[in-house]
Amino acid sequence: MSGIYIHIPFCKQACFYCDFHFSTNLKKKDELIAALKSELEIRKNELLNQTVNTIYFGGGTPSVLSTEEINDIIDSVYKHYRVVSQPEITLEANPDDLSNEKLIALSNSKINRLSIGVQSFYEADLKLMNRAHNAQQAQACLQEAAKYFDNISVDLIYGIPGASNVQWLNNIQRVLDYNIPHISCYALTVEPKTALESLIEKGKIANIDEAKAQEQFFMLIEQLTAAGFIHYELSNFGKEGYFSQNNSAYWQGKTYIGIGPSAHSYNGVSRSWNVSNNTKYIKAIQDNILPKTEEILSETDTYNEYVMTGLRTIWGVDLNVLETNFSPVYKSYILEQADKYFKEELLYIEDDKLKVTPKGKFLSDGIASHLFKI
Repeated sequence: MSGIYIHIPFCKQACFYCDFHFSTNLKKKDELIAALKSELEIRKNELLNQTVNTIYFGGGTPSVLSTEEINDIIDSVYKHYRVVSQPEITLEANPDDLSNEKLIALSNSKINRLSIGVQSFYEADLKLMNRAHNAQQAQACLQEAAKYFDNISVDLIYGIPGASNVQWLNNIQRVLDYNIPHISCYALTVEPKTALESLIEKGKIANIDEAKAQEQFFMLIEQLTAAGFIHYELSNFGKEGYFSQNNSAYWQGKTYIGIGPSAHSYNGVSRSWNVSNNTKYIKAIQDNILPKTEEILSETDTYNEYVMTGLRTIWGVDLNVLETNFSPVYKSYILEQADKYFKEELLYIEDDKLKVTPKGKFLSDGIASHLFKI
C-alpha cells in the first residue's frame, strides 16, 4: 500500500516560524489546482501495482481551498489510482477557515480526518507566532469540528518564549476537554531565514529556552499518557486506533508520491522533490514536464533514514531488519555506536528492537545522528 501527499502552497499570512514552501498570493490558485490534477495524471503509472490507502492535504494551508476544489482534486486521485475502500483522507486546516458551513461541507466530502493547527489557546502566543486565527476561533472551531468528525488531530507548539508551564498545561487540557483522539506537539524552533530568526536577532522576541522546552516536553508526555494516549512517535500522541496512517507509513518506510511544488516522493530506491516555486512548477506541468530532482539512495542513505525514523517511533530500529536488508557491517556498527547510550540509559533493546528510553526521547534526533554511518 502507498500514500499520496498533496501540497497546497497557499496561506493567508506567513507564520513567523515557518520555513515550508508557501505563498500568501492566491492569484495562481486556479492554475495551481489544474497543475496538481495534471501531475496526478502524469504520475499515475508510478503506483501502477499498488493501492493508495492514504491521501494527505498538507501545506501551506489546504483549508484555504473551497470544498469543491478539494473534492475536484480527490476525484482526480480516484480517477487515476486504485484507492482502498476506506482510505484515510486528511486535510490540514486552520481554525479561522473552519466555519460551521465549511465543516458541514467537508463532512459530506471524502475527507474523513482533520489536522487542525491550533498551536496555542493564548492570544499572546498566537500574536508572537503571527498566526491568522485568535484564541476564541480555536476553541469554537474544535467545539464545532467534534460534531462532524470523529478523527481529529490538533497541533500544539511548546517552548514558546514567555509561555509558562502552567499555560502549557492549560493548552494540553483544553484539547483534552474536546475529546480529541490525536495530538501532535512540536517544539518551537528557529529556522534559518525565517521572520522568527530575524526578530530574535533584533531582540524583539526572546530566544528559545531549550531547557524550558525540554521540561514542557516531559510534562506533555506525563499528561497525555495519563489521559490514555500512546506516544507512538516523537511528536505524536494518539488514542488506540487513531494513529496517523499517513505519517506512520512514512516512518515505516512505505512508498508515497508527493504532488505539488516542493512535495517529496519516496519509492524505496530513490527520493525526489518538486521545485519549490509555484510559477516554475505550473509552467513545467503545463509543458508535460515533471519539475523534480531525484536522488538514488545508497545503502548508507537508506540505513541512516531507517535509523532516524525508527528511533522516533515506538517501533524502534529492528535489528533483524538491519541483518536481513543491509550488509553485516551495519548491525555491528549501530550496536558499537549505541554502547555509550546504553550506559547513559538513553537507549535499550527490547525484542531485538533498538529504542530510546523515556529519558532519551527528547534527544532522539541527536542520538540518531550519532548512529549514522558516514
